[in-house]
Amino acid sequence: MYVIGTAGHVDHGKSTLVKSLTGIDPDRWEEEQRREMTIDLGFAWFTLPSGRSVSLIDVPGHERFIKNMLAGVSGFDAALLVVAADESLMPQTSEHLAILDLLQVRHGLVVISKADLVDGEWLELVQDEVRERLRGTSLEHAPVVAVSARSGQGLDLLRQQLDQLLDAIPSRTTGHGAPRLPIDRAFTIGGFGTVVTGTLVDGSLQIGDELELLPSGLKARVRGLQIHNQKTEQVLPGTRVAVNLAGIHHRAINRGDVLVPPGSLIPSDRLDLRLRLLHDAPGPISQNVALDLFSGASEVRCRVTLLDTERLEPGGEGWVQLRLSKPIAVARGDRAILRIASPSRTIAGGTIIDPHPPRHRRFRAEVLSGLEILVRGDPAELLLQALDDAPPQSREELASMSGLPVATMRPLAEQLATAGRLILLPAEGGTALHLVGVAVWQKLVDRLGATLRAYHGRFPLRRGISREELRQKLRLNPRSLGAFLDEALRRGLIGQDETAIWQADHDPQPGTEAAQALRIALAAMARSPYGPPPPDLDDELLAWALERRLFVRVAPEIFFLPATYDELLTWVQQTVVREGSVTVGGMRDRFGSSRKYALAFLEHLDERKVTRREGEGRVLV
Repeated sequence: MYVIGTAGHVDHGKSTLVKSLTGIDPDRWEEEQRREMTIDLGFAWFTLPSGRSVSLIDVPGHERFIKNMLAGVSGFDAALLVVAADESLMPQTSEHLAILDLLQVRHGLVVISKADLVDGEWLELVQDEVRERLRGTSLEHAPVVAVSARSGQGLDLLRQQLDQLLDAIPSRTTGHGAPRLPIDRAFTIGGFGTVVTGTLVDGSLQIGDELELLPSGLKARVRGLQIHNQKTEQVLPGTRVAVNLAGIHHRAINRGDVLVPPGSLIPSDRLDLRLRLLHDAPGPISQNVALDLFSGASEVRCRVTLLDTERLEPGGEGWVQLRLSKPIAVARGDRAILRIASPSRTIAGGTIIDPHPPRHRRFRAEVLSGLEILVRGDPAELLLQALDDAPPQSREELASMSGLPVATMRPLAEQLATAGRLILLPAEGGTALHLVGVAVWQKLVDRLGATLRAYHGRFPLRRGISREELRQKLRLNPRSLGAFLDEALRRGLIGQDETAIWQADHDPQPGTEAAQALRIALAAMARSPYGPPPPDLDDELLAWALERRLFVRVAPEIFFLPATYDELLTWVQQTVVREGSVTVGGMRDRFGSSRKYALAFLEHLDERKVTRREGEGRVLV
């Protein structure tokens, strides 16, 4: 399956050409047909003489609808640049060609339309002018074919040329990454519900797949799939597809949203790009300028941080970081277009090198060298670059950050771990895998040690710091913290239980004065076991004694020795079994205590769900 798109000036015959090739009118809106002008994206399909199935995307040529054109052009395998023979090159011809060049669309044909309206000499002049204009662009070597959609002149040659063109284009049906569908249309069909369309990028889709809509995070399920109005069970990458979704309303979906498997892609509001400014741009790009960014089918306002120059001059290239007004879902290697809003015009484009960068300071050599590494694309360096200065990351998170497929992540990570260049953090019994750079690991270990030493120094009798407090100190999310602590425990750096973490060698013991105060309190409680006085201890020593069950608290000011507590509990259970219930008065009389102690103990058992109150008595839960 191949996707071919049109490009060219308004009224140069793009839609008429598509209809002649396919028999389908791509202008689906009533206004488009009334005005005989394409306003939004149109879609059609046909079969070439070789038997190849081709999807055609017809884009609007009018300058006011360039944004709609950009929503479709990113899915092209090849382009048909249409130039009317009676008008030759026009403003939108040049802008569309510049967009194709910035997006590096390297496969295409130039179609000289309306050839029946001019004589042979004029047609040759137009062809020469077009070839001259193509020089230095990504379509420099594109064949030029003269046709007349109305008379049929040249259409058979065009089909043959398209077949030859597609011979040179590698098929995208072998992609093994996570599927990604940038959405260019969302609507509803009676009896079916929500339908979205787009060109599938990598991976495959099947009926029943669970998907996530980005950047909103809404979940949906694939209820049906269609290619060229034909139902199918599976869609391969590079295919123009309509997806019937369950679990989501079409009004919740916007052009530019992306469907992916849950967790496979993370939206971002900051991007690093290698940017090229067009030679005929109206002026340089200056620091912090506001522009419109187009990538995939998405459009968002952004501001530009120039990383390696004071200003980017027309015809120049440079490193930039874009700060977006809202997150979008893109991946490393995606192409992007930048436009000024007024007067509306395309001025620059480039490749997204890092879809999840930290905030950069300008003119930093280490930042620029890191971006150069990402450009070279060595998988190991890409993975290490994604880990640079980052907390422990899951394989899925790193795949999104580095642009590497998840399937290649584990063997590559194991090789780098063996070489001592990163650390693997098996979590939750080894079922999940997090990765962390060696330098970041050591920083975390040092910060962990310093945090625990400070905590033990401040609270020498406490077992350890709470997980939540430690998470905030280390500035990790819960999953990263869990992976880090599991590895720290395996290496013998810490001890931990469900609530606290402590240094492995930490054994809190009271000092001489505290130990004497504890002995006095325990002795006083032993002399009156069923009505003991509360221990006269400071809060830290009291917490330490409770943690070691030297006594048991049943109410804020009522404590029992463990042996007494167990005796009282056994009596309550046996009495209920024997007599059906137990009362406060009965317990008070049996042990010779006051009502205060008997009532506190029974209410404590109620709270623990050992007993429950029925009338004046208690029964077992």
